[in-house]
Amino acid sequence: MEINIRQWIVSVMILGALLMGGCAQQDATSQAPNLPTEPPVTAQAPDAFSNLPRLEGKATVQMVIKGKNVLIEVDGSKAPITAGNFVDLVQRQVYDGVVFHRVVRDPQPFVAQGGDPQSKKPQADPRTFGTGGFIDPTTGQERSIPLEITPEGAPSPVYGSPLQSAGINQPPVLKHKRGAVAMARSQAPNSASAQFYFALSDLEFLDGNYAVFGQVIEGMDVVDGIQQGDRIDSAQVVEGLENLRSNGPS
Repeated sequence: MEINIRQWIVSVMILGALLMGGCAQQDATSQAPNLPTEPPVTAQAPDAFSNLPRLEGKATVQMVIKGKNVLIEVDGSKAPITAGNFVDLVQRQVYDGVVFHRVVRDPQPFVAQGGDPQSKKPQADPRTFGTGGFIDPTTGQERSIPLEITPEGAPSPVYGSPLQSAGINQPPVLKHKRGAVAMARSQAPNSASAQFYFALSDLEFLDGNYAVFGQVIEGMDVVDGIQQGDRIDSAQVVEGLENLRSNGPS
């Protein structure tokens, strides 16, 4: 029986909400992702996040998956906090050994999501994968970063709200093209922490709702081959580390 295209699009969008719902913080919206969410967070000034790492420019991260290299260009010029957080976590070896706990390819290639720090623990319960974030060892608290999206033509990012909720009709500069790397989060806009995903195809309907911060520039065939349960062998910054700024204890 042929699939109704409109129903398929709706089902994929719901799947996207469920996918991002199991991220760093399990709140009410994570448990019931189809319920109305709280009012959008007002866009906040960057000074509110001055304690977070920032990437001023670009960097290249080499990720080894099943013994094969994937190169990621991380763009701090359009997503400085999101990119800085990722590069900082790479430097801390947070991603070494973590699992890709959710890989969706049907009815068409969607995402490969990983980065939950608790998934590297040998005795961890796989049923909890997708609920963890980065715990800062200096504070004992989970680091959360704001939703950060730069619209086309804007001089700086919009913080704390999807673009449409902020009344912005311009598309983002960094889009969900095949090979894009973006942060997973719950329905709370500022709940991203460590989990990220690779876009396995163009995912335009996610643009403006989730923060893209990088792009696979080499090894997309490796990304296409990721299976649920595969681990990241290692990740390291091979270029642009000098652009990382750490302005606080996090």
